[in-house]
Amino acid sequence: MRTAEAKGASRAPAALRSRAATEPRPVKWALIASAMLFLAVFLVIPLAAVFFQAFEKGAEVYLKSLVEKNALAAIKLTLLTAGVAVPCNVIFGVAAAWAIAKFDFRGKNILITLIDLPFSVSPVISGLIFVLLFGASGVFGPWLSAHDVKIIFAVPGIIIATVFVTFPFVARELIPLMEAQGSEDEEAALALGASGWKTFWKVTLPNIKWGLLYGVILCNARAMGEFGAVSVVSGHIRGVTNTIPLHVEILYNEYNFAAAFAVASLLTFLAIVTLAAKAVVERKTHEARAAAEAAVEGGGRYEY
Repeated sequence: MRTAEAKGASRAPAALRSRAATEPRPVKWALIASAMLFLAVFLVIPLAAVFFQAFEKGAEVYLKSLVEKNALAAIKLTLLTAGVAVPCNVIFGVAAAWAIAKFDFRGKNILITLIDLPFSVSPVISGLIFVLLFGASGVFGPWLSAHDVKIIFAVPGIIIATVFVTFPFVARELIPLMEAQGSEDEEAALALGASGWKTFWKVTLPNIKWGLLYGVILCNARAMGEFGAVSVVSGHIRGVTNTIPLHVEILYNEYNFAAAFAVASLLTFLAIVTLAAKAVVERKTHEARAAAEAAVEGGGRYEY
């Protein structure tokens, strides 16, 4: 029965490919031209415009804009924020994905829903929530003021807001991968006497490495480019609480276009690198999922 279903499933993509191959040539060229035009208008031209504007006044102005005191402070704060947010989300993502994929427990669907919460809430609203919680007039504001702890309009608030808006990325990449892999490998390792930590490091982690790396890439890109939530909690204190996106906004509002585009080119370069890394890791992740599904269907082992 399973063999017949597998053959039927394999015939479907073949039939679609055969149909696509028989489409009239003008239709194929029109579709390709439409896709290329869309990419050129909404991706290639804007990216080229950023670098063109950044170097319009020469390389010297470009470099001066990057090494300016407030620009360096924004770069350092952005790296610090991503350096804290990404590891936090890796720990949470792995733990949440392991719990959801490997165990059945009461409240599992609620946890899955909460993981998707930052995707459905505006980043600005997310930042406002933290202001209402940790601001001077917020729920915990009086206690924080009494103990001289600053969260809002300070670095901790920026980190907390960034962690919130980025925590679904790692978990959402790992959950389907770990569900496809099942728990047979871990159960076998435990039956052979391996400890829980050894099972994780030697069995689970190697099997999820590509999905984990894919989630880390997306999480890091979002953390470094986050604007809405960070804008609400930062206070826009130049040289203190401005990340790269906020610094670019200030420069642009001051009509300092050369410096604004110079600093923006850093994020643009990050976007290009992220797309390239995403393409490579996405292919590896698909291969890992396909191997896991094949192993589950065949009842055999799989390797990476």
